[in-house]
Amino acid sequence: MNHPARLRDLLQPGKTLKVPGTQEPLAALLAKRVGFEALYLSGAALSASKGLPDLGVLTLDELVTAARAIIRASDLPLIVDGDTGYGEVLNILRLVRELDEVGVAAMHIEDQEMPKRCGHLEEKRLVSVDEMVSRLRAALKTRKEMLIIARTDARGVTGMEDAIARAQVYAAAGADIIFPEGLQSAEEFATFRRAVSSPLMANMTEFGKTPYLTETQFRDLGYSLVIYPVSSLRLAAKAMEIGYQTLRDAGTFEGLLPKMLTREELYDVIKYKAHEAIARDLQKKT
Repeated sequence: MNHPARLRDLLQPGKTLKVPGTQEPLAALLAKRVGFEALYLSGAALSASKGLPDLGVLTLDELVTAARAIIRASDLPLIVDGDTGYGEVLNILRLVRELDEVGVAAMHIEDQEMPKRCGHLEEKRLVSVDEMVSRLRAALKTRKEMLIIARTDARGVTGMEDAIARAQVYAAAGADIIFPEGLQSAEEFATFRRAVSSPLMANMTEFGKTPYLTETQFRDLGYSLVIYPVSSLRLAAKAMEIGYQTLRDAGTFEGLLPKMLTREELYDVIKYKAHEAIARDLQKKT
């Protein structure tokens, strides 16, 4: 089963699929190791991992390269943040073709203007509904089996009524899943669910406008999948900061050994011994 088909199979009625963010292959392997069945590549997390802000400065090639590496390492369905499409309609055609070629399961595209901003910040600007429908049509026309997710940022710009109206138009244009960004209460998630019949995706990011809802709450609210886009990067970055401070002050990492993967644990994640065994076997045959 290919990755889009596997993702569709995971999106079961009455269930909510939890999808953690993984901005690089090691994170993907760790997420797979603990049992996650699908992964998410956030533009914000990928930008931050490169020391860049989430302001549309990431390139298409950087996104595709990261997606390819994560899929190759994990062999799990990957949902990719397509931002505003990396340009105009022809750029969207190329983006979808490139992501399709590396086996991406789903991509979401949003109705912000460029330069885009994080969905939980102010000063966002929206394109017209017609412009967003053109983006969706370009993606839907080009995709092979990849799911196309329509994200609307209208809640934080023009309000819930416009967010719902836009979502209904995007669903009618053929979007497989609707993603309302920046909803601010469980009641708003419920209101959106009642108004939009399509499968829905929620963003459970930290330090944003959305309250901390559990998987069970999202399931009860009728959301098919929930992404946790930047959580692993925030955890890793904080751990690295603490580690560097410890080295600076104590002159050693020794006190942090209990918080580290051991050499054996890391080698197990990256299948070090399996690769060695393959190399030995091939050498014997030559």
